[in-house]
Amino acid sequence: MENNENNFDVSKIFHAELNQKDFNKLSQFIMSEYGIKMPPEKRIMLQSRLQKRLRVLGMSDFKEYMDYLFSPHGMSEEVIHMMDVVSTNKTDFFRESVHFDFLLNNALPDITESLNIKNIKIWSAGCSSGEEPYTLAITLYEYKETHPGIDFNIFASDISTKMLSQGANAIYNEDKISEIPITLKKKYFLRSKNHEDKKVRVNSTLRNKVEFARINLLELSPSRNPQYQIIFCRNVLIYFDRPTQFKILNALCSNIIEGGYLFLGHSESITGLELPVKSIIPTVFTKI
Repeated sequence: MENNENNFDVSKIFHAELNQKDFNKLSQFIMSEYGIKMPPEKRIMLQSRLQKRLRVLGMSDFKEYMDYLFSPHGMSEEVIHMMDVVSTNKTDFFRESVHFDFLLNNALPDITESLNIKNIKIWSAGCSSGEEPYTLAITLYEYKETHPGIDFNIFASDISTKMLSQGANAIYNEDKISEIPITLKKKYFLRSKNHEDKKVRVNSTLRNKVEFARINLLELSPSRNPQYQIIFCRNVLIYFDRPTQFKILNALCSNIIEGGYLFLGHSESITGLELPVKSIIPTVFTKI
């Protein structure tokens, strides 16, 4: 079905309208399968983003697209592409930097010294294009320099295959690292050999420490065998309703060892949710 855009008038796409009936069907499907809220005011946004898929598929209207999406082939092939354009991805290196300061100065000493754990496992849930897990890797390597004998691995997951591919490639615009101290830039980033190409790449030392995989957080089940000392799930829960937030958080907490840490985004709260954690500082919790 892909790459048929030469067979039709591209201008038709920009007039293709996602009507209310089709929007309702899509929003209900996205909510039931992925837990992401799509209120009525997001219809135009969804229409605009899905027009990209119409162009790739060589379709001129949403009726044709909806028929394809909900066909057996569409359910196995197109759903992933649809979620790539639907999901919102905004992240930066050292975003909400207080978390990385706390990680370096408090959480890591607690885990390696008080809990006597030398092989640290971290999960970046909702990792987007990789800036968060690579920031975690930088922080761990900086800690490791003064604490020989420890090692770490970072698991990074997202629902968007496009974002995961970008994260695995680890190539970013140069302005993405403009706020990072020069000493860290020199240690962990490589500039493009083409000076006109304003790109940098995370070096192989960091890349080898991060594993990327596609996970739908709504499909998580509680674990009986917690293995992570630290889970970052920041600025992800804001897209879900409260019952879904609880389901996801409960599953994430079950994957954290006792005494481990959960980091949420600064706009997120667990008030009113009965979870096996206690607050240490705002949006940072420890498993009890």
